[in-house]
Amino acid sequence: MTALKNGVGASADQKARFFLVIMRLNLKFLLISLCLMVALITFALWANCGVGHGLVPKWPQHHGDGDNSFEQTEEIDCIINQEYAIGCRKEGEEVYLPFSFLQKYFDVYGSLNVVDGSRRFDWTHSYGKVNYPKGAYDPRGIFMYFENYNVEMRDRVKCISAIDGVPISTQWESQGYFYATQIAQFGLSHYSKNLTEPEPRRKTVEDGEREMATWIMPKGSSMNRTIDRMRPVAGGAVLSFSTGKSFDTAVVLPMDHVLDLVLSIDVLLKPNSTICVTLQNRETQKLYHVYYILADLLIGVQDENIYYGIGLNSTGAWKHLTRDLFVDLQKGLPQYASTDKRRKMRRTELKVVEISLLGNGSIDNLTLSTSEHISHFYDAAEWLIRHQDPSTGGWPIPVRRKLGSGFGELARGWYSAMAQGHAISLLARAYYHSKGDKRYLRAALDGLKLFRIPSYQGGVLATFLGKYAWYEEYPTTPHSFVLNGFIYSLLGLYDLNSTAPANQSNEAAVLFEQGMASLKKMLLLYDTGSGTSYDLRHFTLGIAPNLARWDYHATHVNQLLLLATIDPDPLIAQTAERWKNYMVGKRAPHN
Repeated sequence: MTALKNGVGASADQKARFFLVIMRLNLKFLLISLCLMVALITFALWANCGVGHGLVPKWPQHHGDGDNSFEQTEEIDCIINQEYAIGCRKEGEEVYLPFSFLQKYFDVYGSLNVVDGSRRFDWTHSYGKVNYPKGAYDPRGIFMYFENYNVEMRDRVKCISAIDGVPISTQWESQGYFYATQIAQFGLSHYSKNLTEPEPRRKTVEDGEREMATWIMPKGSSMNRTIDRMRPVAGGAVLSFSTGKSFDTAVVLPMDHVLDLVLSIDVLLKPNSTICVTLQNRETQKLYHVYYILADLLIGVQDENIYYGIGLNSTGAWKHLTRDLFVDLQKGLPQYASTDKRRKMRRTELKVVEISLLGNGSIDNLTLSTSEHISHFYDAAEWLIRHQDPSTGGWPIPVRRKLGSGFGELARGWYSAMAQGHAISLLARAYYHSKGDKRYLRAALDGLKLFRIPSYQGGVLATFLGKYAWYEEYPTTPHSFVLNGFIYSLLGLYDLNSTAPANQSNEAAVLFEQGMASLKKMLLLYDTGSGTSYDLRHFTLGIAPNLARWDYHATHVNQLLLLATIDPDPLIAQTAERWKNYMVGKRAPHN
């Protein structure tokens, strides 16, 4: 009986265990089935709905290659606003317009590029670049983003004067003239580069005593190292030379020097004397000769010979030259290069192969370096000191200017608030960098005078609606209210207020605050909902707005971003952000 009971009990236990195993298997199967179903549903949703929802939307691709699985392409006419037709392509229900049409019609930009071995088309709404400030604006530091500027290589710069060491502009007159705005930008860019670039590499080639080069001296020529006590700065020995009139009698220093193409030299030349630097293109082996001569000449070119005058008044006097040989050569090249071969040379293509001295004179501190930014900066500062009008405190623009139809012409000698602001920004930095040279401070303070004089009386002050003070880049009749030039003038006022001694900065502070108050009231008048206006001629002339090019629009954004680090008013930062968004195709909403 007991055995029977045990047998029956065992059978029941086995059945129970079997049932539990089956239930576990069923639960596992059910769980696995649910996971598979979730995965399949997720994949289906992704496949059907995921297209076009990533960071970079994907659009259906139609090849039109004759495969039956694709729609055939068809050439059709697209009628543009019922005015004219252009050739288009139809694939299925999609119509494709040529980008060359879209580019001009909508003012957009695009290019075919190869990235990681694959071709792609890059589309942009603007070509401007936004530069975000790395911190609060420092009036003693870099000026805006000017460390990226290379003023001397602009097409509208004729050359860098060897007499003054500053650019000659051809922006409004082809023969060339001194333009204070451009000269100040040249100086500010080099000041900024000095703060952002590594310490330059320098090689002293000849200094008369410690570094004495091996010169080749033809028969009949002479050279000696002597003490010249007439030098403005007392020092050691200098290298004096005397040769015949023909170049086969010149004293020559053969070289094989690459990359360091900025020449610095103290030089004293007597009549009919010349310094010549011979450069060679390392790829073509072609030779070019750059001459520095005693003449009142900007630049002259004859075949492979390029001439720069250091000024007749430099005859028999010591003069310091800082010359970027690459720039000096490049500015001469387009004048004799044939049109089909004209191109800008690369700095790495050149090397210095020879320096020649002809006539009679002396040299000292002959150095080649990668850069001499501070020397260029002070060349600009000294030019501003020498050419400031003592009665007005301004730097007159020596060319006529017609801003546009409806505006009166500006006669030669007009003043610009932008030129005044840039010059003040540079002079404030020169005062700081020179550790208090009062010449720079006095010139900067004198530059404030024109901000108080109405434009119809020869100054730069305009008034909007008889209420808001505005400093005119172009003091036109009627007023033009150019935005970027006004903001540059504000930066000059802020720089001087922050740099000048407290008892001398009051006027700059008042002018700055007055200008900022006007800017906040008038800023949104420049907002078009998709870009900005360059000026307010649509208000003063009652004509269509003068829409800012994208580079000017980007300047507006960059200026506001900088001002936002000075003034915490949210209007400035919010406007900058909205204007930045216009550059990537965003628009103000419709009603």
